[in-house]
Amino acid sequence: MSFELNDIINVVDEIKKSCEGKNFTQSIELIVNLRDIDLRRPENRITGTLELPNALNKPIKVCLFATGELYMKARDLKIDLILDKDELTKLAGDKRQAKKISKNYDVFLSEASLMPLVGRTWGVYLGPRGKMPTPIPPTLDLTNAIERAKRTVNIRVRNQPLIQLRVGTQSMDTKQIAENVQAALNWIIGKLPKGLTNIRSVYLKGTMTPSFKLTIKR
Repeated sequence: MSFELNDIINVVDEIKKSCEGKNFTQSIELIVNLRDIDLRRPENRITGTLELPNALNKPIKVCLFATGELYMKARDLKIDLILDKDELTKLAGDKRQAKKISKNYDVFLSEASLMPLVGRTWGVYLGPRGKMPTPIPPTLDLTNAIERAKRTVNIRVRNQPLIQLRVGTQSMDTKQIAENVQAALNWIIGKLPKGLTNIRSVYLKGTMTPSFKLTIKR
């Protein structure tokens, strides 16, 4: 194991101590510095979504593309934004509004039958942000899909050899945060061309704390 759970727990404990005394709940972020990776090659720009073991314990805004029965179920569940077939097509034509929605909503879900249409109309907005919708088959429980979405994070490398993502909040259980960190690191290592060799350093930090370095066992 490249990153031992107990080592991560110790660092998270230090961050939590540094978070004390502030009048708001701080987010905890993972920062991974990469090396020896050519980002001019598109295949080296990692983009994807990861379902973490534990929910991030923060409000997440969900947008759903749906029709018929799924649309009605979503209304009962008070999902933040629900767009039917006509609405999603119309809004996709309004670049300013589509970009705003793509930015302001954390997770996108879509009725499976709408995915081809969503890909054609919304792919240009959601794809670059790593937010392409998760398809919802007719047999999948919508409540369960939303709960899974709350554990989902977007991971991507742009033009800098750096990955930064939220892995928890100050109010979460320390072990749960550490499990999220470990899961994210394992996912990243699996996506890198040379695995752990492509990682220069790893840090954890709170919103207003110093960065704490994680030990890499090579």
